[in-house]
Amino acid sequence: MPTDVDTLMEMGFPRNRAEKALAKTAYKGVQNAMDWLFAHNDDADIDDPFEVPAGKTLGTSESDSGAASGDSKPAGETPAEPVQVKSIKCDECGKKLRTPEDIQVHAGRTGHQSFSESTEEIKPLTEEEKKEQLAKLQERLKQKQLERVAKEKQEVLDKEKMRRKQGKQMVQAKQQHDIDEAKLLAAKKKKEKNEEKLARQRVKEQIACDRADRAARAAMKHEGVPPAQPPAAPAPAPVPATSSTAPKKEYDTTRLQVRLSNGSTITQSFGAMEPLAAVRVYIELNRTDGQTGAFSLMTPFPRKVFTSEDMEKPLKELGLVPSAVLTITRPQ
Repeated sequence: MPTDVDTLMEMGFPRNRAEKALAKTAYKGVQNAMDWLFAHNDDADIDDPFEVPAGKTLGTSESDSGAASGDSKPAGETPAEPVQVKSIKCDECGKKLRTPEDIQVHAGRTGHQSFSESTEEIKPLTEEEKKEQLAKLQERLKQKQLERVAKEKQEVLDKEKMRRKQGKQMVQAKQQHDIDEAKLLAAKKKKEKNEEKLARQRVKEQIACDRADRAARAAMKHEGVPPAQPPAAPAPAPVPATSSTAPKKEYDTTRLQVRLSNGSTITQSFGAMEPLAAVRVYIELNRTDGQTGAFSLMTPFPRKVFTSEDMEKPLKELGLVPSAVLTITRPQ
């Protein structure tokens, strides 16, 4: 009668692997052994020699053991004919088993502990039963392969989801960084614009103050009231007048003509002590050439380009009194 080892060998497994699988699964049946073989098929030591554990030999009795040990029966007794044990029977459920390994498997599955020898023979598996078990084995193998493929696909899908999630997080982080940078740049430009606006306002106030002062002086002069003058210094000794010397006239105002980039001109009077920055602001507010942005001022003859340091100097000091022509040019 075929054992579990024979059954596995009939399914195509080598004897060494079949014996090792049954021992590793505590002899819990062909199905568990096949599962173990499938799981450890690629182990490096799968084909190492395996020693089958020793078990009880069927067909022997305690009386045989006693005879082997030298015990003798009383004289005159006829020795009983030995009973041929063909299977092991579970006293608790009546299941017949072939080998001690099958007993261990059955006990492990059910927890039954009472077994006895039986003369009933277990019928071997028919060809149909063998084919049925082989078909079940192949179906189980196919199912395991499908489960492995499904698991691999799920792992690939999970990795792709993680990659997309990380990419999305990186894009969001970059967008947030760009937004923060744009906010900082906008705040900086706004600050610079406010500072420029305040500077223009101060220049406008200075221009208004100078105009009011000129208007007050002109009104006082028209009414015949001389403007307040500082205490006069002691007069120097008189110098005889000659034909080569003449008194130098002092000018309180100057008339400036500004040539724009399109060839047109604007003309305006300014106080002699007003800074050149006042002229620049007036040009920015009244230019008609449609141009915007930074520009520089220069005199065509003698040619001189005014720098940022010259903006705070009075027009008189720059030689633009009593009149002058200025030209707009690109900043140097």
